[in-house]
Amino acid sequence: MSIKKILIANRGEIACRVIKTAKKMGIKTVAVYSDADRDALHVKMADEAVHIGPPPSNQSYIVIDKIIDAIRQTGADAVHPGYGFLSENPLFAAALEKEGVTFIGPPVNAVEAMGDKITSKKLAAEAGVSTVPGHMGLIEDADEAVKISDQIGYPVMIKASAGGGGKGMRIAWNAQEAREGFQASKNEAKNSFGDDRIFIEKFVTEPRHIEIQVLGDKHGNVLYLGERECSIQRRNQKVIEEAPSPFLDEATRKAMGEQAVALAKSVGYHSAGTVEFIVDGKEKKFYFLEMNTRLQVEHPVTELITGLDLVEQMIRVAQGEKLAFGQADVKLNGWAVESRLYAEDPYRNFLPSIGRLTRYRPPVEGETTTGAIIRNDTGVFEGGEISMYYDPMVAKLCTWAPTRLEAVDAMSAALDDFEVEGIGHNLPFLSAVMEHERFRDGRLTTAFIAEEFPEGFTGVAADADSARKLATIAAIINQTLQKRAVQISGTMDNHQRVVRNDWVATIAGFEFALELGANADGSFVKFADGGVSPVNGGWVPGQSHATFVVDGVSMGVKVNLSGTGIRLRWRGIDAVARVRSPRAAELARLMPEKAPPDTSKMLLCPMPGVITSILVNVGDQVESGQALATVEAMKMENTLRAEKRAVVKSIPVKPGQSLAVDEMIMDFEG
Repeated sequence: MSIKKILIANRGEIACRVIKTAKKMGIKTVAVYSDADRDALHVKMADEAVHIGPPPSNQSYIVIDKIIDAIRQTGADAVHPGYGFLSENPLFAAALEKEGVTFIGPPVNAVEAMGDKITSKKLAAEAGVSTVPGHMGLIEDADEAVKISDQIGYPVMIKASAGGGGKGMRIAWNAQEAREGFQASKNEAKNSFGDDRIFIEKFVTEPRHIEIQVLGDKHGNVLYLGERECSIQRRNQKVIEEAPSPFLDEATRKAMGEQAVALAKSVGYHSAGTVEFIVDGKEKKFYFLEMNTRLQVEHPVTELITGLDLVEQMIRVAQGEKLAFGQADVKLNGWAVESRLYAEDPYRNFLPSIGRLTRYRPPVEGETTTGAIIRNDTGVFEGGEISMYYDPMVAKLCTWAPTRLEAVDAMSAALDDFEVEGIGHNLPFLSAVMEHERFRDGRLTTAFIAEEFPEGFTGVAADADSARKLATIAAIINQTLQKRAVQISGTMDNHQRVVRNDWVATIAGFEFALELGANADGSFVKFADGGVSPVNGGWVPGQSHATFVVDGVSMGVKVNLSGTGIRLRWRGIDAVARVRSPRAAELARLMPEKAPPDTSKMLLCPMPGVITSILVNVGDQVESGQALATVEAMKMENTLRAEKRAVVKSIPVKPGQSLAVDEMIMDFEG
C-alpha cells in the first residue's frame, strides 16, 4: 500500500512539521482549520485546506464527524493526528478504520489501552513494569478525591485520564489543594479533551521525568530510540527537553528501553510512541508513568541524535513497511536541546498572552560557525496572530552539538538571535535557564523551576561584568546615532556639530565613565578605571538586533530605542541604558524618578481570558492565599489568590465575562 494524500487532523507547528515530511516523500497534504486559523501557516503550506468550524476546539478540531467529512471532501487516504486533539482518541481511530482510511498511528486497541492512563497503568503492572503507587479507579467527586489523597499520603498528583500537555494536572500538598485541584483538573479535562475522568497517584518528590521513544512496525518489530530528559517543567508542562539524559547510565537506559519495548509489544503496538517514566533522582529507580500513543512534542531532539525522521517512519509503518534497521543499528550521536517558546509572559507568572506577532524572526536554521546545528519547528509567521483558543506554544527551538555544554551554549546564542515582539513570551526565561549553573551541571528534577525561581521570574539581574559589556554596546550604539545625526542635520559655518567621545553610561544600577576610540584592530572603549574593552561588530539604525564581540565574547543583543534610552536585552537581562555627557549625567543624578500607580488594593486580570467563577462576595474578609476567582485562557484554568488579608470592596465583573489584561476583577479595603 502506498499513501497518496494525508489529511493532518491538527493545527499549528505539528501540522507544519508533518506537511514538510510528506512533501519530502512526494505525498499530497490536506489541512483543516477553524475560523481562527483561516490564515494560519499550516493552511498556506498544505496542498488543500478544509474549513471545519468555529475557533473552540470542541466545535472544530476534536469533532470527529467534521474531520471525517473533510476526508470525504478531499479523498485523503490517510490521516496523521499530530499530538493533542484526537491523537489518542480510540473512537477517532475506529472511525477512520470504518471509513477505510489509514490512521498514521498505532492500532485502535493500543490507542484505547495505552491512551487511557488508568488502563495503561494496570497493563503495565500486569507486564511487570514498576508503577507509581496510586488509586487507579475513577473518582466521582472532590470529597472522594480528598479521602483517596489522604490514604495515599501527600503530596499527590491529580491527573486527567485522557490528559496530555500538562492539561488537567495538579499537585496537591494538602486536603484543600486536593479539593480545589480535583475540580480544576476535571474542568480542564472536559474543556480540552471532552473527557473529565480523573485519577490520583503518589507524587515523587525528587523526580526526573525521562521518557523512552519507541518505534514499531506491523510485523512485530519494536525498538527503543534512546531517551529524552523532560524534567524542566512548569505546572507539569514541559519547557526544555534534551536527548540523551545527563543522568542515565547505559545500564539504566537499556533497562528502561527494554521495559518500554515489552510494554509496547504486549498491546501489539506499531508506529511511534513514548513510554514515560518518573526516575528517582537519588537511586535511579524508575516507575512507569504513562504511554503516549502518538508523536511527542519533543520528538525533534530524538531525531537530531539518531538521524531518523520519525514522521517518515510513522508513514512508512502505516504503509505496511518493515523497519529498515534493528536495535543494534540505533546509535546516539551528540547532544540535542529543545526550548519551547510559549506565548506566556514570565513577568506575569507565565500567564498566557495573545496578540499579533509584530516581529517574528527566528535564528537562521542549519549549521553554525561553531559546528552546532539549529532547527526551529514553528506554526506561526510575522504578522500572524496568537489566539486565545489554543495551546500557547509558538515554536520549538532546537540545537545539536557534539557535547551537552556545546549544545546548551548554542541554544543560548540562538535564543539571543530569536526576535519576538507583540506578545508576552518566555524567551528571557529560557535564556536564564540556559545560563543557570544547576541546569548546566545537569542537576535536574521536575521541581527545578519551582525551586530556582520560587518568587516567579523577574528577569536576570545584570552583574558588574555583564553591565560593563552592555554599557560598552550602548556607548557604541549612541556613537552611531550621534554620527547619523551629524550626517542628516544641516550645518552653519563655524557651527559644525562634533561627535564627542567621552560619555557616562548608566545601566541596571551601574554607572561607567568611558571614552570611545579606534585603532587598526577596530573600536575600543576605555573606562575611567583604566580598563579597555575591544569591540567588534556594530548596529545599523532601525534594526532591532545587533551582534557585537566585546572582550572576546560574542553577544547577540536585541536593541530598541526607548525615549532617551537604549533598551538592551541579552541572556534574560532586560535593561535600559542611558548614555549622557558628563554634565548631563551629573544633572540626571538630581532628578527623581516617577513612581508607578498603586494597584496594591486591586485584583487585576493577569491575561486576556474569561472569568469562569467568582469565589468570594463583596464584604467578605479574605486571607492570604485564599482563592478569589478563576480565569480560563488557552485551555488552562488559572486560580487567582489573595496576596494578603483584606476585605472585598467591590466586584465589577461576572462569570462568563471576557476581560482584557490588567482589567480590574475586584478591589479591596484594608
